[in-house]
Amino acid sequence: MANTLRIEQMSRKEKLQAMEIIWADLSKTDAEVESPAWHQDVLKKTKARVVAGEEKALNWEMAKRELRKRLE
Repeated sequence: MANTLRIEQMSRKEKLQAMEIIWADLSKTDAEVESPAWHQDVLKKTKARVVAGEEKALNWEMAKRELRKRLE
């Protein structure tokens, strides 16, 4: 690959930004991606925790902010 990235030299922030860019591009064609069977089980368990008040839902922007705080 002509434009090889030196991932080891990237900061954590740069790596997360790169992942977001890649994910945004991949998600444009999400109909082509088949979720593994275990995803449904994880989603059901998460929903049960939210309903039971054991976990709160965050929108994607808030979730990214929380994750960035933890990684700084």
